[in-house]
Amino acid sequence: MAEEIKADEKIDITNLVCPNTFVKTKVVLDELDEGQILEVRLNGGEPVQNVPRSLKEEGHKVLSLNENDDGTFTLFVEKVGD
Repeated sequence: MAEEIKADEKIDITNLVCPNTFVKTKVVLDELDEGQILEVRLNGGEPVQNVPRSLKEEGHKVLSLNENDDGTFTLFVEKVGD
């Protein structure tokens, strides 16, 4: 069984569309300290393709991305740098 990741902060961006999905995620992530973990609930399609990629491009560490039973996804990302 996979180790459960403990998030320091959680957001739900299933009601947003690109590019607001990444913008909202980045704003919340910017408020965290280095090493803290953000849990993001997002939709499939563009958000699940773009948000993790954009976060990696910003230098953050994507820890996991899991599909939920309702078709949404849960992304865990660790903040790197300040």
